[in-house]
Amino acid sequence: MEYKKLGKSGLQVSTLSFGSWITFGNQIPDETAEDLMAYAYSQGVNFFDNAEAYAQGKSEIVMGNILKKMNWERSSYLVSSKVFFGDGGSKPNQTGLSKKHVYEACHAALRRLNVDYLDLYFCHRPDKQTPIEETVWAMNQLIQQGKVLYWGTSEWSAQEIMAAHVAAKENHLIGPTMEQPQYNMFHRRRVEVEYDQVYKNFGLGTTIWSPLASGILTNKYIGKFPEGTRLSMEDLEWLKSIALTEEKLDKTRKLNALAEEMGTTLAKLAVAWCAKRPFVSTVILGASKLHQLKETLSALDVIPLISEEIEEKIEDILQNKPKKPVF
Repeated sequence: MEYKKLGKSGLQVSTLSFGSWITFGNQIPDETAEDLMAYAYSQGVNFFDNAEAYAQGKSEIVMGNILKKMNWERSSYLVSSKVFFGDGGSKPNQTGLSKKHVYEACHAALRRLNVDYLDLYFCHRPDKQTPIEETVWAMNQLIQQGKVLYWGTSEWSAQEIMAAHVAAKENHLIGPTMEQPQYNMFHRRRVEVEYDQVYKNFGLGTTIWSPLASGILTNKYIGKFPEGTRLSMEDLEWLKSIALTEEKLDKTRKLNALAEEMGTTLAKLAVAWCAKRPFVSTVILGASKLHQLKETLSALDVIPLISEEIEEKIEDILQNKPKKPVF
């Protein structure tokens, strides 16, 4: 395993990490979740990603039980949570980024995860109903109390991230260290172009999710639609309609052929392509089966194979390289 600094911070995070979205407390048995986390840790993964909203808090309970059972040294791993959507409640103050919800959600996550502090705490979405100063103050106080070490954002625009930094600077507070955006071969503009000035001005780290584009960047959907995948789940019809377009499937077939020419798999190529980007601190992997995780955790071996020639072939297939604005 290789490790990178999380943005300009001194925190070292494994280049490949492991997340529990959709799977823990929902798609897979707890025993499988334990096997996946144990294998990831044995391979050098030190960051495990979670959120209050995942399976309405059940995902954090499953992960917390595993962490308690494994009894790994607390200094050897990082664990995160995210606040915004809540854990199922719909009454006022049970969602959003008010100081009340941020405070209560953090303590609920600590209980569920069986830890004394969160290494990383993300604002899962921007909250238009709460002043950014209030959220920055809330995060800063959690850091001062030792309940959070680093705070960040997820799916915020560059303008919103910069507003948080301005509010932090004006009030002598700690601004966001990292952002967790979706990033893969099909979803590129925000991470590659929009955040460009945020990287330069604030040293933003990124913990990117969906490197396989919900499984599209594998060979599983090239032929007949398979059963038992996340896109076959009834409550994820919305994701299926976005992900499984004919244009993407056509590009996937061409990328798969390229991966085979390179002597690897499309899944490993897609993960390696993300991990190679200089602005990516860590690539969050997801898996419902151990063989899937074993495959993607070996993706770093593919990075040396991605030469300039291979990069050009990938761009020729994708035809979606974002153009940076000319000033």
